[in-house]
Amino acid sequence: MRRIDSRRPPARGFTLIEALLSVALLAALLAALNLFVFSMGEIWGRNREDRLFEQHTRAVTRHLEDLLRRAALAPAPALPPRVATAPALAASAPLLTFDLPEGDRTLPWPGAPLPDVRCALEAVPQQGLVLHWQSRWEVEFEKVAPRRTVLSPLVTRVEYAYYGDGRWQVDLAPRRDKRGAWAMPARIHLRFEHRGRIADAVVPVPRRAGLLAAY
Repeated sequence: MRRIDSRRPPARGFTLIEALLSVALLAALLAALNLFVFSMGEIWGRNREDRLFEQHTRAVTRHLEDLLRRAALAPAPALPPRVATAPALAASAPLLTFDLPEGDRTLPWPGAPLPDVRCALEAVPQQGLVLHWQSRWEVEFEKVAPRRTVLSPLVTRVEYAYYGDGRWQVDLAPRRDKRGAWAMPARIHLRFEHRGRIADAVVPVPRRAGLLAAY
C-alpha cells in the first residue's frame, strides 16, 4: 500500500468572503451593462426622432416644390403662382395662390376628383401649413369656403423673401410693388418646430413657366 503524504495540502473550496466578493463583482458588472444598454437605447431613440423630423421636413419641402413647379408649367388658361386674396376665406390676408389643372393625388376628394383646382397656402396657428383648395368646376366656386388639407402640422411660420437691389429681404406677409399690386416673392421660407427642434426650409417660387426664382 502506498503511503499518504502528510505534507500535501488538503483540497479546499471558496471561502464565504470570496463567494460574497464574486457575487458583488458580478452584480456591479450586470448593473454597468444594464446602464450601458439603457443609455444606448435612449440615445438611439433621440436620434431616431431627429431623423424622423428631418425626413418630414424634406418630404414636405419637396412636395411643395413639386406643386409650385407643376403650377408654373401648367398651360393656359391656368394661372401661374401668384399672390392673391381668396374671397371665400374668412381671412382677408393675401396668400400664395396657384392652379393645378390636374389636381393632386393627395387631395381627399369626397367624390370623383375634379380638374382645375385653385390652391392657396397659409400658416395657421396651432394647425400648421394648410392648403386651401377648390375646383373651378364646383358649384358656387369662390362663394363657399374651400376645403382644407394640412400639409404639415409642424410648420409654425411662412415668410416671403424678395430679391432686389442686390440683397434679400424677408417679410412675414406679402408686399406690394410700386404699382400697388401684390408682388410675387422669389421664394418662401418655412419654419418647422417640434419639441424644441427647429428647422428652416427654403422653397423657390417659379414666376412663370420655364423660369425658376433666384436662389
